[in-house]
Amino acid sequence: MIAGILMTDVAMTGTLDTMGKGSGCAPGSMVLMSRLAKQFYRRSDETQLGMHLRHLIALAYVRDHDGCPQQDLADAFCMDANNVVLLLNELEHLGYATRLRDPHDRRRHLVQLTGAGRSALARSERAQGAIEDEVLQALEADERRTLRELLARALRSMEPLAEETVGEQPVAEEPSYSATTASIST
Repeated sequence: MIAGILMTDVAMTGTLDTMGKGSGCAPGSMVLMSRLAKQFYRRSDETQLGMHLRHLIALAYVRDHDGCPQQDLADAFCMDANNVVLLLNELEHLGYATRLRDPHDRRRHLVQLTGAGRSALARSERAQGAIEDEVLQALEADERRTLRELLARALRSMEPLAEETVGEQPVAEEPSYSATTASIST
């Protein structure tokens, strides 16, 4: 019974031409993006990237949001706070990130990338380019740029904007986004 409701690799092996046949329904964006993400995950091994994919995603987020509160990672990745702690423990052990007490709120930790983290991330992102070339080979360069821009815009609309105070009024500030910000699992 459970096998009938779970999405398995077997269920994901059909071609796009056969998806929805007989039902009159074409696959939605959610299904297509999930299948494409699966192709990235299958090709992203630790040896090639130089790190786990979850580390790459987390480091890219921290680079783009340097000094962000630890809770922001939990919110951005839709992760339980305990799992974020485990992920950050791994990154600290590798020397890629550090957590510092927030000087304005001693209960919070701010996450920063280390020099070693920046170097490892740069090496990993070069390997990421080769994986993207393989998975997105059917798209022209301008189509890839458009895809990235659309995905970034969709992601921006789902994540809270950082606020900063100007005078007495809070002003929304649009953060920068990396192409690697995505769902992450530990």
